[in-house]
Amino acid sequence: MRGLPAAHRPPAPLPAAGTPAAGPQPGHVRAEGASATGGADAGEPTGGGPPAGKPPARPRAGIAGLPLGQQLTAALALVLAALAVAAHLGLSFLHVAPSNTMTKQYADAIDAWIYPEFEQNWKLFAPNPLQQNVAVHARAQVRDEEGQRRTTGWYDLSALDGEAINGNLLPSHTEQNELRRAWDFFVGSHDAQNQPNGLRGTLSGEYVRRIVVMRLERLQDEERDGRGGTIERVQVRAATTNVAPPSWSGETVDLNPHYRHVPWWSVTEDDRPLDAAGDTRARSDRTEETP
Repeated sequence: MRGLPAAHRPPAPLPAAGTPAAGPQPGHVRAEGASATGGADAGEPTGGGPPAGKPPARPRAGIAGLPLGQQLTAALALVLAALAVAAHLGLSFLHVAPSNTMTKQYADAIDAWIYPEFEQNWKLFAPNPLQQNVAVHARAQVRDEEGQRRTTGWYDLSALDGEAINGNLLPSHTEQNELRRAWDFFVGSHDAQNQPNGLRGTLSGEYVRRIVVMRLERLQDEERDGRGGTIERVQVRAATTNVAPPSWSGETVDLNPHYRHVPWWSVTEDDRPLDAAGDTRARSDRTEETP
């Protein structure tokens, strides 16, 4: 009671049996930093950290971590990219699919997208795989410095590409495909009389002519006898030879080459390369044949 001397205060009540007395017990040492109430001993966190069991929130990564405006821009870009990929795959499928109503109705749009960069060649897995070797040859009419004209022999341009590829671990795409695909493009857009089928046929002829002029210009620069001159006209032919059948098949085929000649083309300034030097693949003494 307040106001009574300590001698007249009633004694403090004794703790019940089995209840530990308050305060430190004999033989017990309080951990450093523990409060008198035993909060540290109970495992309660100290300081101003988050409650136990709730880790701090991690910052959001990826598009979710961007501001709203940038999220919308990124999402729109992803949608446009997905649509472009889907459209490309769809047009490529229609290009290689068998002829049907849709491919006939949208043939112009499909060809405009596919040619020439995305053209597909399925001859390896077709029902009738290619069983012929096709080599592209070319020759030129050259006017020398004295005004005399001469006709070169046939150069096997395909053989030059083959020599550059043979034994080369990293052959260039040009050596493997430029001439071969250009000739396939020409044959597919011309009839048997070498007449173009529309605008694509005209473009394919210009493409082949410029490749041939570029190759022949380089060959002329490497002539060992010093004969130079200006190429005025070029002619191209294709030598097609059947692949020999295996010995066990019993099949017989004609192994003689069959030639397809293209009429002479006049060379314009647009057909000439900007720089015809620097190609070390060509060797005229190995590839020129008699006219």
